[in-house]
Amino acid sequence: MIIKIPIQCRSKKNSQQIFKNKKTGKYFITQSELYKEFEQECGLYLMKHKKHIDYPINLKCTFYVKDRRKRDIVNLLNAIQDILVKYDVIEDDNYNVVASVDGSRIIYEKDREETIIEIKRMEVQNEQ
Repeated sequence: MIIKIPIQCRSKKNSQQIFKNKKTGKYFITQSELYKEFEQECGLYLMKHKKHIDYPINLKCTFYVKDRRKRDIVNLLNAIQDILVKYDVIEDDNYNVVASVDGSRIIYEKDREETIIEIKRMEVQNEQ
């Protein structure tokens, strides 16, 4: 299965904000508006891919970016995995489902912002 999202991926980890609850006075961490918008827009492209995958897969993500800023691919992969779980494409993002992320990479292309997700079923051998 190949899913194309014509949006540049946003990192969940680097977009956190701290707010204070007005009623309790306690501080809490939430995602930035930029990440929340990205997550919501992804949902529009993922609604037709609700598969609730519960078997081992290789999740290959190709992140096309339009600038040469340094990015952490692990943070981008974490964001995509959480979004895939939220929109019921995969059941969970633990190692029993996302067994591998082989082939994932970030590619600089001046006029292209896109995230391409490839999901392939894996035959996992029993390890002892």
